[in-house]
Amino acid sequence: MERESMEYDVVIVGAGPAGLGAAIRLKQKAAETGREVSVCVLEKGSEVGAHILSGAVLDPRALNELIPDWKEQGAPLDTPVAQDEFHYFTGVSSIRLPNFGLPKELHNHGNYIVSMGLVTRWLAQQAEALGVEIYPGFAAAEVLYHEDGSVKGVATGDMGIGKDGQPTGNHTPGMELHAKYTLIGEGVRGSLAKILMERFALRADCDPQTFGLGVKELWEVKPEKHRRGLVQHGFGWPLDNETYGGSWMYHFGENLVSIGYVVALDYKNPYLSPFEEFQRFKTHPLIRPVLEGGKRLAYGGRAINEGGLQSIPKLTFPGGCLIGCSAGFVNVPRIKGNHTAMKSGMVCAEAVFDALAEGREGHDEVTAYPERLKASWVWQELTVVRNCRPAFRWGTILGTLYSGIELWTRGKLPWTLRHKHADNETLRPAAQSKKIDYPKPDGVITFDRLSSVYLSNTNHEENQPSHLKLKDPSVPIAYTLPLYDEPAQRYCPAGVYEVVRAEDGSDPRFVINAQNCVHCKTCDIKDPKQNIVWTVPEGGGGPNYQMM
Repeated sequence: MERESMEYDVVIVGAGPAGLGAAIRLKQKAAETGREVSVCVLEKGSEVGAHILSGAVLDPRALNELIPDWKEQGAPLDTPVAQDEFHYFTGVSSIRLPNFGLPKELHNHGNYIVSMGLVTRWLAQQAEALGVEIYPGFAAAEVLYHEDGSVKGVATGDMGIGKDGQPTGNHTPGMELHAKYTLIGEGVRGSLAKILMERFALRADCDPQTFGLGVKELWEVKPEKHRRGLVQHGFGWPLDNETYGGSWMYHFGENLVSIGYVVALDYKNPYLSPFEEFQRFKTHPLIRPVLEGGKRLAYGGRAINEGGLQSIPKLTFPGGCLIGCSAGFVNVPRIKGNHTAMKSGMVCAEAVFDALAEGREGHDEVTAYPERLKASWVWQELTVVRNCRPAFRWGTILGTLYSGIELWTRGKLPWTLRHKHADNETLRPAAQSKKIDYPKPDGVITFDRLSSVYLSNTNHEENQPSHLKLKDPSVPIAYTLPLYDEPAQRYCPAGVYEVVRAEDGSDPRFVINAQNCVHCKTCDIKDPKQNIVWTVPEGGGGPNYQMM
């Protein structure tokens, strides 16, 4: 069946802070100048916010610029930060670092504890009120090109394709969306962004991107244990000195606590499990009492860009741009990326609008976007902190000391540290690594993966091809199992990957439970052979986060 097509001035892939920030700014500019600009946003989640997972403490700087009267408009920023705490954890206690000794990047005065899922839903309402067309449940699965090689737009995936790859009775072909400019705001490790980076060599002049995996739970705690407005960050136990990572716990709303853990995906020990490290963290004497007597409401996991300034690719290609976490604007020491993602979308929108106003046809590169971004506060923020994340190659203790010097000198040290390896290149062989004995979950404070995935409301249409592809199906058993004890069964926070054996331990088989996938992208990042390829499933599939 032939695909239908629709024409727009701008098509945006992804209804996150960057995509919605871009859409709103385009419509604002159009209203200011009396021009018509048609804008469409595609979102693979079943609704806007369904795939959004973030801590989150939001710096409102970009939102202040985009919608200055957001308070009057009812934005869900209801819990201002009231208190900051920063801890170094040992196995039995913690050392609180004095606030006066922390650089300003680690202070959160003026910020808000939020659910970014709720924030993006509100942003979508603002965008639609301005005339933006938003289509949730439609996954952009393919990049379309003009004859000259420039990007023409995207196509959504077909619906109703069976596991055998053949159309079912419910088959509906995808839709082509053509645009003068296509903005890619899929989030971390987006599948279309990967294709575009390779096709146009966008990563030729930057360092490898490095990532972390954030695992998060939302709890309702007893009222007497709730400290509304408390922001608590920490590092140290349970991770060892060679593994970068840290924790957060935010008290917000009515007795709600957002708690989570980030483990850098350049870790070396193939026996490490980020999910299990998080469960172990919750048993710490400072943390467990807060959760005891409470109720776990939600769970999720998501990869995070950590490369910073050195790892930002070329942002433009003929016919479009990369925005938000598709490019990687996270300020790692601040543990914040929503405000920089939103600002990148806004800056891109202004440059694209000017290109449209000049009557350009859209096959070109909007070079004004990176030029203006480099002149903005986003670039200034990332320049100050550029050396903090790569310093942790020397270990947690030395990395922390160096980062403190870097932040107190405001990034003025006359060098830039490089990221030398992609995260999939850092594992040691299992034979040279120490096994980690993780305790069994108690079902009260600590939990297993499957009960956790249940709380993410994850669902995929069962009769569809797996969206997790193996380039070579023999690699997991023939290569990664004997060399690394197949780390996919540990780095995945959703129990997607298993090595199943016969009763006598023989005949190992690699099993992919694609139905469990929470779209964190960790497998696409960490697989040593880059043999696992994450592609979009049928639109609307995946987690359905409500307050994450």
